[in-house]
Amino acid sequence: MTSTPAVPALDIDVVVFDVLGTMVDEPGGIERGIRALLPDADDTEARRLLGVWSGHVEERQRAILAGEAPYANSAVIDLEAAGRVAVEAGVDDEGAIRDLAAAAQRLAPWHDSARALDRLASRYPVVGLSNASGAALTRISSHAGLRWHQVLSAEDARSYKPHPDVYRLAIANADTAPERLLMVAAHAWDLRGAQELGMRTAYVERPVGDPPRATDAFDLTAPSLDALAIQLNAL
Repeated sequence: MTSTPAVPALDIDVVVFDVLGTMVDEPGGIERGIRALLPDADDTEARRLLGVWSGHVEERQRAILAGEAPYANSAVIDLEAAGRVAVEAGVDDEGAIRDLAAAAQRLAPWHDSARALDRLASRYPVVGLSNASGAALTRISSHAGLRWHQVLSAEDARSYKPHPDVYRLAIANADTAPERLLMVAAHAWDLRGAQELGMRTAYVERPVGDPPRATDAFDLTAPSLDALAIQLNAL
């Protein structure tokens, strides 16, 4: 007989979810867009170009967080990244570049994302908190079949996680103490940012996530969102 894992005492009012990487496969969706743009590209080339895209996004977000560049939302940065990929691939079709940029909003959910989200939503308010722009977040959630009680975009803070102002959006929206919010993410860096504001944290394993360090101490860890839902429903 399988036993339910022990769950630490948590008194949670709202469950807040990262979206990109945690609920949907962002690299996989972008790679599919690259393969649609370049159907003859082999695996090595497709992954190299995915690295070009990811590197541009990370560089731009770091510059914004460091105050070295003005804020630009995720849709603007994704279009820039698509342009970088197109230059690398020798493509100069503006329509094709826009189609590639739109791949960042056509992301497949992980196998348990919609099911576990619905399960948790029957007990808790569930809120998406994402670095995606507001418009992009609506399209991503619709495409992936994710049904939220509310979605919040870092665009409203004119910054990106892990800037504290992004997590403050969720805290202000909940109108409760930060320790009564549980931040769920596949990225340890995201959870560290939430901890800085006093939020509780849950790490969920995903193939594209950022694993915890030995020094990290999150309230919950789970191998899947299904497993996390079981833990939370046992509280």
